[in-house]
Amino acid sequence: MYSPIEAYDQGMLDVGDGNQIYWEVSGDPAGKPALTVHGGPGAAFSANWRRFHDPEAYRIVQFHQRGCGRSTPDAGLPETDLSVNTTEHLIADMELLREHLGIERWQLVGASWGSTLSLAYAQRHPERVSEVILLAVTAGRRKEIEWITRDVGRVFPREWERFRDGVPEQDRDGNLAAAYARLLDDPSTCEQAARDWCAWEDTHVSLDPRYQPNPHFEDPAFRMTFARLVTHYWGNDCFLPEKGDLVEQAHLLEGVPGVLIHGRLDVSGPPETAWELHKNWPGSELVVIDEGHGGSDMLSEMIAATDRFR
Repeated sequence: MYSPIEAYDQGMLDVGDGNQIYWEVSGDPAGKPALTVHGGPGAAFSANWRRFHDPEAYRIVQFHQRGCGRSTPDAGLPETDLSVNTTEHLIADMELLREHLGIERWQLVGASWGSTLSLAYAQRHPERVSEVILLAVTAGRRKEIEWITRDVGRVFPREWERFRDGVPEQDRDGNLAAAYARLLDDPSTCEQAARDWCAWEDTHVSLDPRYQPNPHFEDPAFRMTFARLVTHYWGNDCFLPEKGDLVEQAHLLEGVPGVLIHGRLDVSGPPETAWELHKNWPGSELVVIDEGHGGSDMLSEMIAATDRFR
């Protein structure tokens, strides 16, 4: 990773619907533009993500998606309207930010949910994208959500039953993310629901040899914001179409270089999605590493890709 750097510019951008998103820019003001797209939904960005690009070659842009981090209003507050927080809204926010910063085209770097959002944006605006680099590839499909909320329970049966039993009995055979979203909207159940959801999040990534529990989940405010946003998106199939999904539409990215980096040991999101996406995306590269949902070798591959494209 490159040495730590500070942002040289930042601000709040009014994106409508009462929302403002926080953004920062670091690196070389005259460098090649690159946008890092954080995961979650709701995880917010880390300053460490500036270190995946050569600061003497790139103009590095980061932003907090609607409702999380320093963006307002906070999705963790019960009065915050999540109906104006969808994938379409986030794509539009990214375009507004690009225009606000005077950028013609930028490189997209996204991980986990950030890879889904990067794909959605790139397929909508391929002419605005120079390259796409994705880590821990996901595409927001119903079968991926069912896997991570239900099927992977075959690997963690005790923990999954605890997770499933966190919702009312009548909801246990249905959409578990949507059931948790309803609990999180209720002041009498929201705190326990956020704890139960985040405990499951920590469980299904725990097979990686370097696994450490997510310290952010100890923060009640972060925990609530994260849980509300993830369940809102997953409970609504990430607001993406069932037919013509991001994997099926990957041919729209023909001519846009893509690097897909995935962990063979990623039980949260098996390599199937990355493989299918690679097959449908002409000219893309697939790199599979013997790690989980992120790891040092995967990050090294991501840095190698940004170096190659600089």
